[in-house]
Parts: sequence; C-alpha cells; structure tokens
Amino acid sequence: MNSLSMPVGHAPDRIWLQSYPRSVPAELPPFKHESLGALFDESCRLYADRKAFTSMDRSMTYRELGEKATAIASWLQGEGFRKGDRIAVMMPNVLQNPVIVYGILKAGMTVVNVNPLYTPRELEHQLNDSGAVALFVLENFAHTVEAVRARTGLTRIVVTSLGDMLGLKGHLVNFVVRKVKKLVPAWSLPGAKPFAKVLSEGSRRGFTPVAINRGDIAFLQYTGGTTGVSKGAVLTHANLIANKMQMALWLNSSFENRPRPEIMTFICALPLYHIFALTVNSLMGVAIGGHNVLLANPRDIPAFVKELEKYPINIFIGLNTLFNALLNNEGFRKLNFSHLKLTFGGGMSVQKPVAERWQQVTGCPITEGYGLSETSPVATANPMNTGEFTGYIGIPISSTDVDIRDEDGNSLPIGEVGEICIRGPQVMAGYWNKPEETARVMTADGFFRSGDMGVMNDKGYIKIVDRKKDMILVSGFNVYPNEIEEVAAMHPGILEAAAIGVPDQHSGEAVKLFVVRKDESLTEADVKAHCAANLTNYKRPRYVEFRSELPKSNVGKILRKNLRE
Repeated sequence: MNSLSMPVGHAPDRIWLQSYPRSVPAELPPFKHESLGALFDESCRLYADRKAFTSMDRSMTYRELGEKATAIASWLQGEGFRKGDRIAVMMPNVLQNPVIVYGILKAGMTVVNVNPLYTPRELEHQLNDSGAVALFVLENFAHTVEAVRARTGLTRIVVTSLGDMLGLKGHLVNFVVRKVKKLVPAWSLPGAKPFAKVLSEGSRRGFTPVAINRGDIAFLQYTGGTTGVSKGAVLTHANLIANKMQMALWLNSSFENRPRPEIMTFICALPLYHIFALTVNSLMGVAIGGHNVLLANPRDIPAFVKELEKYPINIFIGLNTLFNALLNNEGFRKLNFSHLKLTFGGGMSVQKPVAERWQQVTGCPITEGYGLSETSPVATANPMNTGEFTGYIGIPISSTDVDIRDEDGNSLPIGEVGEICIRGPQVMAGYWNKPEETARVMTADGFFRSGDMGVMNDKGYIKIVDRKKDMILVSGFNVYPNEIEEVAAMHPGILEAAAIGVPDQHSGEAVKLFVVRKDESLTEADVKAHCAANLTNYKRPRYVEFRSELPKSNVGKILRKNLRE
C-alpha cells in the first residue's frame, strides 16, 4: 500500500492554502531524481569542492564524500550483497555515518538505522525484525553487538573507531577515547573488518551501477516503540525525495524578502539515525550543497557552545529540551547570532516561554514543524517568512492533506479536537512485515492515523493537543500534559517539567507533575500556587515530585511513559 498511488483529496477544502507563502506551490513539481543515490551523485559532482560534513574540526568535501561512499557501495557488492539487502548502521554523528549511509543507498540496499545506545534486547529485536545481513558499528558499542551476534543473521560486521576519519589527529583521539576516558568497553567479534580496510578494499573494486526506482525501499526507520514493540516504517526513495523537496520549498520561502547565504551551514546536533536529522540535516544539506557540522554528543553543552563559536551557523535544527538547555548556558547567550537565519523545532512541542527566550537571545524565531518516522518525517510546518513563533505546528506542506478525525474515522469540523490524519507522498509504504499494524494505521482513503490529537483553525493551522495515550482523564475532562508542562515552564524557578496521570479514587485520574528545579529554594507550594494562577481547577497538579533529571529518549524527548512506570 503506497501513499503515492492515493488520489489527493480535499481534506477540509485545503483551507490552509490561504496561509501559504507566495512562493510555495500547493503541489510538488515533478521529481527530478529517480533515487537518493542519483540525487547524491549529482550533489557530489556540482559541489565537489565545498565542505559537506565537519566533525571534530575535520571537514570532508563533497568530492571526498562521493569517493568514500562509492568505496562502501563497491565493497558491499564485492561481498556478495545485492539490491534490497538490509544493512544496519549503528553509530552517532561522526563522518563515517554519511559515508556509510550514502554508500548503502548508492548500492540500492536498504539502510536500517540503529540507535547506538540500544540494549542488547533492543538491538537483537531490530536486527532480526529487519533481517539485517551486515552491520557497521562504532567500536564504543561493539560489546552490545557481541552480546547478540550469535542470535542474528549478520554475515558481515564492520567496526570503526572515533578517530578513523580524522587524519593524524585520529590516533590521538582514539588513544584518549580508549585509554584515558575508557569509553570503549572490551569486545570480541571474530572476523569483523576494520573500517579503514573496507574503504581501501572498496576503492580498489569497481562499482557496478544499480537500477533503483522510486518505489524501492531506502530506509527501514524504526519508530521508538511507543505502542509496545518497535516497528520498521518502510520509507521508499520517493518518500524521502518528496519530503526533501517539500522542505526545500519551505526553506526557499524564508528568503523571499532577504538575501540567502550562498552556502548554508547547518548545525547537526540531533542524531543522524533519527528521522528528523536524517532528512532535514543530511538529505536537505546534501541536496542544496550545504555544510553540516556534526556533533557526536550534544548533551555536553559547554563543548556544544565551543563548536557553535567556530562556524557561521545559518540553520539550527533542534527540539525544545535542547533549546532550553542552551538558553540556560551563559556562554551560549554571549555568542554572535548574526548568521542565524532559521531555527526549526520539531520532535516534541516547543514551549512558548522557551521560544520567546530563544528569539530574545538569538534574534531568530523558532519555526515549529511536525512529523513522524512514518511521514519521512515532515508533514506540517509554519511558514518560514513570517518571523514569529505561533505555538502551532503549522499548516500541511505541499501535496499534503491533513484531516482531523474522530474515533470512527469521520472528519471533524474546524475547531474540534480529534486525531491528526495525514496523506501525502512522504507517507510510508507501511510497517515492515506487519500488515495488521499497517492496516490499523492506514485508512481506506490513504490517510495515516498519527495517534496524535490536534485541532485545526480556520486558517488551516494545526495545534497538537497531545498523544492519545498521554491524555489524562480527570472527572471526565480531558487534560493534556503539554498544556500543564507549558504553564510550569513559565515559572522562573523551573528548569523542566513533565505531567502524567495517576489513579485517583475520586476523579479517576489526577495530575502529577515532575519538576527539575532551576532555583533550589523552589517548594511544592510555590509550584502549586503558580499552577493555580494559570490553570483551571481540574487541570492543576495534585502531586508534585522533584527530580534531579527527567528520563529522555535518545533525541532528548521527555519520556512520560517511563515516569508512568
């Protein structure tokens, strides 16, 4: 079931088109590229001498990126792997990541992105569910692979080290990482190939071009498993090319009334194995000949700020927790933001107090968008030419329909809360080997049911109210954690907050708020008084628990399910 074959309908008469920037068309133009490999090859040719990616002060040009990715593709072919084989990649934001990913795509194989912080149980599930036959892994995580290798179908494992692509400096980096910081647990993977050897073997082998069409699978992108077991969203070459084109149109509109930098420099702090950075940083960056500055550990905020000092960053892709952490760093607030043209927020709701402070500090508004792994990911975004934070997730992007529906799949009128349903060329082909799960989320008329609750206004702007499963029911009233968390974030003494529902014999459920203090003198009474001043009675937290930190996903999303457990 591929979204591309679906008729494009007129979910509430596409009222959002009235809100489009003047340069953005309602429909995408015809595709120029048949595959991501073709798009990649063209960029490497057009922008050969430009910097493509930088990591730890070492930059790689498009020419070098193209040569090394071709070597990976040749090596995979020489090992007997064929078009359609699933190849897993388990590494953070290092130069090897784009080299390997584009090499796999060029060979017509399917990338299975793996979170390197996975436990053995999670890794084993994903390798076996995807049927991965080979794996590229950073040595820091090789011990996890060792724990499960015998129970997987892997026939080739390639191990790389942090310093592998850093030139002479790499030897020092490896020494520090292994011996001083002791960040590489002992591992043993007999027969595993070192990355450097794979590159040299691949560069000596000839590459045989592969016929790849748009319907071929580019990525199996595993969703975080919020509904239980982690599932692979099947993303085709067409899905990702469409989303890249949609984002490029949106990006272009932000320069309708101002000069555009000749070369766009992106900061890539979100992990490339996550769909948001994969499309918006890597694919977008490559397509426009941009320069991505990779950060392997964005949680080290002081080191992050030092990187930001070195480069004229034009495009900042992030999410609420990251914006918030940076704003609370004194060094960040002193940076020169004159080059910053665009801040794009997604992954979770951007809170108004955070957006207001970001604009105050950087002079650049946060443009919020929305999407999921299943939508490659971007489905809606705010226009980028307005210069303001709206508090909405925006309007459906080109060739995309969004309909707000009730439990029975009926379209709801403007202003009513229901499930956000999405149709467009970026919607996945389905879940890998899970027809029942696919049928559960895909409607007969080709819409993907997101599981998120939202509301649309008369200009076509959508507001997320919350995840279905996160909704709290207090005496029959729906309470949305996002709203409570946003109110909590307005208090100057609160750094972060998360709200969940807990059982209550009087009201069915009551609100519990977990708080990380910014001001150590903050009390439970202070928090409750602040919430009482800003929230109606049934929405107010009955319980407040102080924590030193909140559980977060690999991307920095606060995990309410962990707090519920």
